[in-house]
Amino acid sequence: MRIGITYNLRAEYLAAGYSEEETAEFDREDTIVAIEQALKGLKHDADRIGNVKNLVARLAAGDRWNIIFNIAEGLEGFGREAQVPALLEVYNIPYTFSDPLVLCLTLHKAMAKRVVRQLGISTPDFFVVEKPSDLEKVDLPLPLFAKPVAEGTGKGITAASRITSQSKLVSTCMHLLLTHNQPVLVETFLPGREFTVGILGTGEDAKVLGVMEVILRDYAEPDVYSFHNKEQCEELVEYRLATDDKAARVGEIALAVWQGIGCRDAGRVDIRCDVNGIPNFMEVNPLAGLHPQHSDLCIIASMAGMPYRALIEAIMRSAISRVHVDKYSLGFSKCLKR
Repeated sequence: MRIGITYNLRAEYLAAGYSEEETAEFDREDTIVAIEQALKGLKHDADRIGNVKNLVARLAAGDRWNIIFNIAEGLEGFGREAQVPALLEVYNIPYTFSDPLVLCLTLHKAMAKRVVRQLGISTPDFFVVEKPSDLEKVDLPLPLFAKPVAEGTGKGITAASRITSQSKLVSTCMHLLLTHNQPVLVETFLPGREFTVGILGTGEDAKVLGVMEVILRDYAEPDVYSFHNKEQCEELVEYRLATDDKAARVGEIALAVWQGIGCRDAGRVDIRCDVNGIPNFMEVNPLAGLHPQHSDLCIIASMAGMPYRALIEAIMRSAISRVHVDKYSLGFSKCLKR
């Protein structure tokens, strides 16, 4: 099967002048190599495409693929993760992971929380600060937590994200508004255990791959799984596969979120406990990182005894079962271009 790979290569954006934090969600060369080698090891023909502009050019040139392995994050806007899937749907080309609706919804953390709350799942109370005058309307008890409404990989999250005073709320939110050019999500701070849950599959076939607890070491930035802590995770963070009763409940909640929102193939759901130990939904990542050693989903898979190639195979199997790739293969047989 001919599989195209869409992605944003971090080195290209760094070379163009973007910062380390601006490119935090983009992929390193070794991630693309790992995916490519895994697909070839599964007897597929892997074809690197790159970002959405490269995809546009390749499609215009007449190239087609049986399926696209899509991990492209996009650069700007609430629809950035949905750009590649939306374009592929125009050409009736199947792809891995979630559809444009889910990717837009989940990127905007406040919108995702509204849907999750409608599902009857606990999530901390929140307010969206879109402009400086909105700060006067924040009516939530301290401590609070502030972060950009549509970023991942800890972008915009520092020790200052934990808000303990009105003056700190103002200074932190103003900084985030100016720096990230998007609204700020302000929510009740959750002081309890933090988990990230790996999910494999779609709909009724989805299952919990593993529940991983995130434990900050003594010399990490305190209280927050920040950009700095994530970038230096080998030294600052301890990851532990959790198997106690609380972890089992966390897994149930994560799976309900995954199925309720309509996520597909593989990803992660982040859960943190409140002051009473009750698990609360924080966010869902339907386009999780796939670096073999550093990405949370891959760490969870490894802890659960699933090698990297087996993880990629499970993702492909889920996508193929959804889109019936053989049907598409027949349609492309005369127009495939190498």
